[in-house]
Formats: sequence, structure tokens, C-alpha cells
Amino acid sequence: MKKYIYIIGTLLIGIGLGYLFFGNQEIKETSTMHEHEKNDTWTCSMHPQIMQSEPGDCPICGMDLIPKENNSEGLSPNQFKMTKNAIALANIQTTVINASGAGEGTLELSGKIMENEDANQVQTAHYNGRVEKLYIKAIGETVYKGQLLAEVYSPELVAAQQELLTAVTLKKAQPRLYTTVRNKLKNWKLSEKQIDEIERKEIKIENLPIHAHISGVVTSIMIEDGGHITKGHPLFKIANLSTVWAELDAYEYMLNTLQVHQEIVLKVNAYPKERIKAKISFIDPILNTDTRIVKVRAVLKNRKMKLKPGMFISGEILNATTIKTELTIPKSAVLWTGKRSVVYIKVEGEEPVFEMREIELGNREGDSYQITKGINIGDEIVTEGTFTVDAAAQLQGKKSMMTSIKTDDMKNKMILSNEAAHSFSTLITPYMNVKDAFVQDNTEKVIETTRFFLNKLNNIKEKELTSMLTFKDLSVIAERILKEQGNLNEQRDEFRMLSKQMIAIVSAIDELEKTLYIQHCPMANQNNGADWLSYNNEIRNPYFGEAMLTCGSVIEEI
Repeated sequence: MKKYIYIIGTLLIGIGLGYLFFGNQEIKETSTMHEHEKNDTWTCSMHPQIMQSEPGDCPICGMDLIPKENNSEGLSPNQFKMTKNAIALANIQTTVINASGAGEGTLELSGKIMENEDANQVQTAHYNGRVEKLYIKAIGETVYKGQLLAEVYSPELVAAQQELLTAVTLKKAQPRLYTTVRNKLKNWKLSEKQIDEIERKEIKIENLPIHAHISGVVTSIMIEDGGHITKGHPLFKIANLSTVWAELDAYEYMLNTLQVHQEIVLKVNAYPKERIKAKISFIDPILNTDTRIVKVRAVLKNRKMKLKPGMFISGEILNATTIKTELTIPKSAVLWTGKRSVVYIKVEGEEPVFEMREIELGNREGDSYQITKGINIGDEIVTEGTFTVDAAAQLQGKKSMMTSIKTDDMKNKMILSNEAAHSFSTLITPYMNVKDAFVQDNTEKVIETTRFFLNKLNNIKEKELTSMLTFKDLSVIAERILKEQGNLNEQRDEFRMLSKQMIAIVSAIDELEKTLYIQHCPMANQNNGADWLSYNNEIRNPYFGEAMLTCGSVIEEI
């Protein structure tokens, strides 16, 4: 009996110890399981923009998804908290926005070198005839005053010369007839020397030579060998390029700061280290109602013919008095998501809590932007370390620049007319050339291909652009790439914005000549990810080049 009591006691003690050691673990595992069951959002530790309703693998890197932490601490859905240590390490700085009044700043304009139309001339025919020989056959040739341009046979001229020879014999008897005939030949642009030679040699000129009236560059040829011309017919257009126009675009809001004779400092893209001082000579009295632009002009001396019509230029008016009716914030505070611009606001309180806010930008003044909507006096905004704050928002699953892009694009899908779609399609290959230059880490080729892209862009009529995308948007991005010459990292950041705009454009074109691939690198843009276009589905990363050439994946085919 004692034996059975001993065995039963031993079993009871074993059960008790088992419960003591393993029961709590079972409860803990059950608790953890229930906790995971309650969590309805799963994310990737490497790519926090991935949000799924159930566990699985990350579609980008293949890692196991983890439960997203729910740590609201009484914050609104779009607010998130950062530790003071993280803020110090990332050197995140904030600024309280205050109102500003009238002040002095730098006004920036952009435009092109143009022919000085006041110095241009058109040579016309003064009689009927046939072009026997043409000496100038290519546009762009330089000619000099008195240079032989062509020879023309004219029956009228032959008859007029015969009249002169007859009038010479009657010179004493009918001097007025003689004078009239000579003047007739003068009106046909024969020189005194030519007329005297006809009289002296009594030989009629069969083919009349046409000489240049001015020195310059031939910009247009309206005749050809063997062609017939009539009186008043234009033959050549000759541009005197000893002086040229710097023609700049001034937006409507700039007009209160501009005046004739105002000094302007010009920079030609072809000669980035040179500066040209000039004075405004003309402000167009008529505003272009489509673009809200007024043409501003300065006359430049063209020494050594370095300035070529069509070259891109930028101009700065220093110490321009401006009335700042809107609040201004530093450029470093602004993040762009396509059409939209956002900043991060520090919420009032002792704890470092932030929130993303959409804003509307006004005019740019140097390294600052005017704000027309979204910011109030007294708001404290992040001015340094903005991308770090945005990354923190993504890690906590809050609204951020990158997570809102796809939603923004769906709401603002671009619609293009057939004409606009055709024009925009001409930008695709120049864009691909820029992309390839970044893939090759070739800084010189980046500048060369971007200039070509900008030239193609300027051939598109501004009226073809939609309200979502303006001519200024694309040209400003391209000009910023050119401005950051030698700084490949900054240029790549601008290329990211250029790619986003181009993806929006090609997505709106119904019929493309080639299949295009939208490719994505999750590690670009400080691990926020960035997209680009490619003709080939093989990955060639423009954001890292040789360092990470094959990083990325195809996310869409167009």
C-alpha cells in the first residue's frame, strides 16, 4: 500500500513541476499567438513601404514580413514620434515661420540667345530674271559686305544697258535722258563703277552679279540655281551677329521689379564660368495670356562670335526689391511628390512629434520658396534632415512622401491630346540617353545629353502642356541637372524627379513605338526607392551605376 502511495505522490509532484516549468511558456506562446492574430498589418524591416494584411515574403527582397508595431501613444493617424537621440544623430533642425515684408533679393530669369532683328537684312531682287549661278548654298555661311552671292540673267537688264549705250551717244543733245537711264540702272543696284564700265567698254553685262549689302551670317536662302526670280522676290536673309539679343522670360509676378536700363548678370550654359553684365533694353508691353510670360531683352556685344542664336542663358537681377506677400521657407524644407510639394511640421509640445503637410509653392527667390497655401505663421517646420524624418514616417507606417506617390498619381492621371502625345514622345529617346549617361557614371555625357533633352523640350509648344505638367517643371529639373555639373549625386537626385515626370508622360501616351519598362530600385533615394524608364527589361541602375549596376526590378511594362 505504501508502495502505491509513493508512486502516486511521485506522479503528482512531476505533474506539478511540469506545470510550473512549461505551463507559463504555453500561456506565453498562446498570448503571443493571439497578439499576432490581432495584428492585421505586416511589413518588411528593409522596405517599410510594404504593407500587407497577412504574413508572407517581401515582394522586393524576399525577406519574411514582420508584424507592424502599433504604438500610437495618443497620436493622430498621420503623426509619428522620434527619439531625441535620433534627432540629434541625424542633425534634424527646425525653424519657426515668421512673416516678412519688403526686402531685397535675387530675381532669376531664363531664356535664349536670339538674333538681333534690328541688324538683320533681307536682300531682294530689283528686276525679273533667272539665277545663272549661286555662290552661297548653305545656311550658316559667313559673308562680307560686297561679297559675290549670285549671278542673274535678266532680259530687262540687257535692254536697259542698250538704252544706256544709246543715251551716251545723245548725251549732249538729251542730257536728261542720259541721266534717267543711268538712274534706272542705279535703282537696280548696279554700282557707279559697273555703269561706267558699260559705257567705256560698250559691252553689255549678260549676267548681273549680286553682292552682299551687309556682313553677317546667312540665315535663309530663298533661291536656287536655275530658278526664276521676280522684282521684290527675297533672295537671302543675312543676320549681323556682331550683336545679339539675350531674350529672357519674365513671369507676371516679376513685372513690379523690372524696368528698362536695369542691370542684369547673364550666364550662358555653354560657358558656365563666364558672366556677362548687361542692361535691359526692352520689356514687351504685351503679356502672353497662355503662358503669363513677358519677353525681356538685353543687347549683347558678340565678341569673337561666341554667342550663338539658340543658346540657353540664365539671368540674375541682383538687389531686386520684392514685396513678399507670402511666407517663405528654405528650399531644403520641401519634398516633391510629382505635382505635390510637402513639408514636415513639428507638432507643439515637449515631445518631438512630426506630421507631413501638403503645401502650394509660389515664386522661388534664391534658395527659398514663397508659400501660398499650407503654412501658417508660427508653424515649426523641418528645414534640415527632411529625408530622415520622411524615412522615420515610413518606418512607422505613417503617411510619407513615398507612400503617397502612388495615390497621388492615380488621382491625377495625366490626359494628353494626340498632338501633345506625339510631341512628348520625342522626349523619350533623349531621356534614355540621359539615363544611360548616369548608368555609365559619365559626368560629361550627363551634361551633354541633358542639354540635348532640354533643346528637344524647348521645341514643344507650351500650349500643348497639361495643367498637371508645365513646361517650366521639366525645364527647371533639366536646368538643375546642368547647374549641378560635377556633382553626380545631386544630379541623380534631380534625375529621380525627371524620371517621375517622364513616367507620368509616357503612361498617358496611348501608342508608343517601343515597349517601355518602369524599373525600381528600393535602395535609391536614401532607401526610399526611385523609379526610371528603360527600353530593355534588363536592369541597369542609373542611381548607383557600376557600384550597384543590377540593383532593382521591373515593376511595370508600358
